Amino acid sequence: MHSHSMDRWTHSHSFGQDRPASGERRTLLVVALTAITMVVEVAAGLWTGSMALLADGVHMASHTLALGIAAFAYVYARRHAHDDRFSFGTGKVNALGGFTGALLLAVVALGMGWESVSRLFSPGAIAFEEAIVVAVLGLVVNAASVLILGGHGHDHHDHDHHGHDHAHDHDHDHDHLHRHEGHAAGHEDHNLRSAYLHVLADALTSVLAIVALLGAKYLGAGWLDPAMGIVGALLVANWSRGLMASTSRVLLDHQAPDAVRARLRAEFEHDGDRLADLHVWSVGPGVSAAILSIVTHAPQSPEHYRARIPAELGIRHASIEVNRCG
Repeated sequence: MHSHSMDRWTHSHSFGQDRPASGERRTLLVVALTAITMVVEVAAGLWTGSMALLADGVHMASHTLALGIAAFAYVYARRHAHDDRFSFGTGKVNALGGFTGALLLAVVALGMGWESVSRLFSPGAIAFEEAIVVAVLGLVVNAASVLILGGHGHDHHDHDHHGHDHAHDHDHDHDHLHRHEGHAAGHEDHNLRSAYLHVLADALTSVLAIVALLGAKYLGAGWLDPAMGIVGALLVANWSRGLMASTSRVLLDHQAPDAVRARLRAEFEHDGDRLADLHVWSVGPGVSAAILSIVTHAPQSPEHYRARIPAELGIRHASIEVNRCG
């Protein structure tokens, strides 16, 4: 068989990962903003001898690292989109970036908690004026970052609206209207979610610090500072746990939610046809793969069955096995 006659049956496995994700530019912008603030704070801390400024600068460095990982994941996924070593493209690099960010978030939470508890038992002197200035500066930068990343934890890759350009996959040109059915897990840009949670954690820390410092300065409530630190640590730990759960489901090829599988069964199991085997899993934001083993009395071509897969399920790669019954 000539190679060109095979074109109809072969297709790219990049699933649009070669196009820049909508979160990529915003993440790079926030990395730059955070890095500049970090340098300014560290320089000012060394110049004024302020421990508060220096500490916040070092704290900013940890977020610059986390956001840098998110930016790297976007670029890596795009550059390697057509690399054959990735069975289903580089969509999962997104989840891996998110998982790494979640681990770093857990470390930040542990650090916040440890520091706060130790301060509860041995409070140190606080230079209120400069500490408040640092907290306000941090809040301004982080609020700007939060606005840039826009809370689009469920932000779709731009490629979600493109299908393969050939008959094989029937141009699944669709918008994922079914997100509200509770299967957003496969459609979430985990990498962007991780970057967003990092800047949100920083903004939260700044707000709690301002409240605590004002309380300590004007009400003499010195315990407020470590108490707010503990509250912040618990919140950040909870965000980290949630992100770890959603990213690990993608990384471990968790089955798609029941609603998706039920929909497929409803589509295929009638007139005596049965699905002997059904696997649906996420291979990237908004992109799923599926394996279906159909048992039937009247076998049709795989194309016939592929056309019956509801477009809005986002299944961009389906391997179909057809078995004759009895």
